[in-house]
Amino acid sequence: MKKIIFPKALKKGAKIAIISPAGAVDVAQLEKGIEMIKNRGFEPVLGEHLYTRYSNGYNYAGTEEERLQDINWALNDNEISAVWASRGGYGCQYLVQHLKLKNFTQNPKWYIGYSDNTVIQSYLLKKGFASIHGQTIKTSSFGVTEESYDLIFDVLKGKALKYALKSHVLNKKGNIEGELVGGNLALIYALLGTSYSFDFKDKILFIEDIGENFYALDRMIMSLELAGVFKKIKGLIIGGMTNMGDEKENKSFEESFDEFAYKLISDHISKYRFPTVFGFPNGHIKDNRPLIIGGTVKMKIDTRVKIEF
Repeated sequence: MKKIIFPKALKKGAKIAIISPAGAVDVAQLEKGIEMIKNRGFEPVLGEHLYTRYSNGYNYAGTEEERLQDINWALNDNEISAVWASRGGYGCQYLVQHLKLKNFTQNPKWYIGYSDNTVIQSYLLKKGFASIHGQTIKTSSFGVTEESYDLIFDVLKGKALKYALKSHVLNKKGNIEGELVGGNLALIYALLGTSYSFDFKDKILFIEDIGENFYALDRMIMSLELAGVFKKIKGLIIGGMTNMGDEKENKSFEESFDEFAYKLISDHISKYRFPTVFGFPNGHIKDNRPLIIGGTVKMKIDTRVKIEF
């Protein structure tokens, strides 16, 4: 089993690159997050194409070449100590074939993001490097919880993550330890069958998603089942499932943990015995607390749930 490499803790004054590897962002959307980085004693360094806009069926943060230039700079510049994505959206799949890690392998750094950034994080884990699945910079302007960011800065400073949760009625009890993989379900699904897909064997899988029709969610879960994912993993964590189905018909549309989405998932995995946690606060939700992709996670699931890295 490949040993996963964790970046060094950041020292005060360390430089954090902010890049836009997928969707376009406006200056006003990042102001709060950039100021937050400064207030924590770090120096934000903006990618050249952070605010670039390129429309081609979707508003990308620049052309493929421009976005690739920024991410390869951020990953390999030895003066940069961490890389924080401005947002997700769509576009990271274009980049993975052309990522360079020559200097990164000698000077690993935390990559922080979620949503479409799951693609980058899967790539990094394939190469043996952990990353932080947590808030992007843009979401700081959306009224998310301060703890969502506090915990990311804790990880950057070298602190371990520990969570204690209430039990969910759909949980499957058990004690388990293993390497965490996963992220946004739509991207996990999109990578299936490619060389960039996660290795699921004996792993603990995390999934979350937003804005999917229920049949689309069902299709993605069914694809994971057909691909043998649920036969390979030894644990499952389900995070946010929000804005699912039809807004006019779904009374839980604005809820972080959609009831019917959870039922669909629970029905699919009912024949498997691996320990399962529903309702973990990570995803496209206001209380999006970080997880370490590639980290060894210990889960104790009973009347209370404990998750530690």
